[in-house]
Amino acid sequence: MTTETRKFEAEVAQVLHLVTHSLYSHKEIFLRELISNASDACDKLRFEAIGKPGLLDGDSELHIDVSWDETARTITVRDNGIGMTRDEVVANIGTIASSGTRRFLEAMSGEQKADARLIGQFGVGFYSSFVVADKVTVLTRRADAPVGEGVKWESDGKGEYALEQVELAGRGTSVTLHLKADEDEFLKAWQLKSLIRKYSDHVAFPIRMPKEEDGKPTAEWETVNDASALWTKPKSEISDEDYQSFYKSLGHDFNDALAWTHNRVEGSQSFTTLLYIPAQPPFDLMMGGRDERKGLKLYIKRVFIMDAAEELLPNYLRFVRGVVDADDLPLNVSREILQHNRQLERIKAACVKRVLDLIEKLAKDEPEKFAIFCKAFGNTLKEGISEDATNRERIAKLLRFASTKGEGAQQTVSLDDYIGRMAVGQDAIWFITADSYAAAAGSPQLEAFRAKGIEVLLMFDRIDEWMVGYLGEYEGKKLRNVAKGELPLDEAEKKQQEETAKEAEPLLKKLKELLGDRVGDVKVSARLTDSPSCLALNDYDMAPHLARLLREAGQDLPESKPTLEINPQHALLKRVESEADEAKAKDLATLLLEQAEIAVGAQLPDPAAFVQRMNRVLLGT
Repeated sequence: MTTETRKFEAEVAQVLHLVTHSLYSHKEIFLRELISNASDACDKLRFEAIGKPGLLDGDSELHIDVSWDETARTITVRDNGIGMTRDEVVANIGTIASSGTRRFLEAMSGEQKADARLIGQFGVGFYSSFVVADKVTVLTRRADAPVGEGVKWESDGKGEYALEQVELAGRGTSVTLHLKADEDEFLKAWQLKSLIRKYSDHVAFPIRMPKEEDGKPTAEWETVNDASALWTKPKSEISDEDYQSFYKSLGHDFNDALAWTHNRVEGSQSFTTLLYIPAQPPFDLMMGGRDERKGLKLYIKRVFIMDAAEELLPNYLRFVRGVVDADDLPLNVSREILQHNRQLERIKAACVKRVLDLIEKLAKDEPEKFAIFCKAFGNTLKEGISEDATNRERIAKLLRFASTKGEGAQQTVSLDDYIGRMAVGQDAIWFITADSYAAAAGSPQLEAFRAKGIEVLLMFDRIDEWMVGYLGEYEGKKLRNVAKGELPLDEAEKKQQEETAKEAEPLLKKLKELLGDRVGDVKVSARLTDSPSCLALNDYDMAPHLARLLREAGQDLPESKPTLEINPQHALLKRVESEADEAKAKDLATLLLEQAEIAVGAQLPDPAAFVQRMNRVLLGT
């Protein structure tokens, strides 16, 4: 048979370089990843065999074998699963299709060089073999391929791989690692067994190793893992350690899960759910990868069907990992059928309920864990305000914000906390959005609220402005932005406001003339007590900081002219009022507008002109 030599795709070469040079801790990850791949191959065969029973002929007991050879210095992981064709070998090993790979590379090149947690989350787990091996040999034959269409793949991980067509009697895949000189620890049977039990004990297929006699492997095999579907056991028989071990193999995570919920539903529709909340964001979520979710694994009667995040959980809960095992969905179900399946809709609703129940339990009983959750996934949960109208109130109850009566930038104040502190007669939940805590807390638009002792929620995450547009109200209280619309005033305040506005009419007229089409209007402010000016928005105007971000992202937004609100008692306004030199008065008026724009995160139309104007005013020229 002729051997063909090919170069790795550029990104694969980069992954290999980083994996082999950076993952100096947690080297043992390679075994977990190879066993995980083997388990997936067995799952896929079992699924395909539902429609094609002949695929299992003569070898129906699916298993994974791990063997070692001290003399040859090799470890081999073999499965009798689905196997691969030549084209599949090239697609799965010679290239990486995942769009997340580039983000993986960026992260591994940056601060997280040695973070093995990232391996496996992008389908690059196979390459962790090269952490301990200087050569890897793969032999594989797809279950429905003739004996003569086996494939041999071999590489030293340095840029090229060799492909050869070979005869293979059995279906499935074997991966043989030729260990580097300093990796002898992995040639010990006890070490391999220990790693299998640590990372792969609850893989639902038997993982076998040769029995030993006098320290030497024999031809007889023994199962070294639990080999049972953890979720099918009674909860009373499962320890926390078992749950955590299963989570780590399921979620490709070295860290413990933050919390989990395990439930069996009996009745006209029976199913089991085992759902985990990670302690920190999966890497794809952290980088904003809504389209790279791993999601929940769907099983039907313990037969793996698919990773079905879109069908089993909504987007805003994409950080959840776990398993759903249904009893009465058709085994030949396809992704298209799933999308229109009423039974699955009920399972999805149950999963959402279980996850929200679990988060609520953390909020009530384990505040430290809930704080970890909020830091990791609080912003992701906010997406549910728009995506899940049914559970909007439940989700809103779980959100936390900073506040003018909170602990600095700490986002610990709930909407219920806020309502519990509302003054008698207050009918709205007041908030402000900005692009940082400092900008929100220092906004001049808060001055009147502080003077009256009215609490304001400080929202400074990018999603907040968009999120509150969908929330509208909570527990019968409207959410109102302090920067939008008219402020509620009592009769005495209204009268005072009208008198001040009447007295300031000449000043307002002068400012409108000086600013021209830079503003939509100039008004006396009810918001200001100390600052000279601020911007006010109409109820449906977009916050300037958000408009700036969208424009920077290439969005074409219509221009809107702000309303400038002024504090006529301020010395700067007095100075504008008395300034006879029109050029100097225009500089002062424009600076009042521009400082108000800066305070709300708007983009100045001409920063250079702003600097020159500021210099003229400072120099008095």
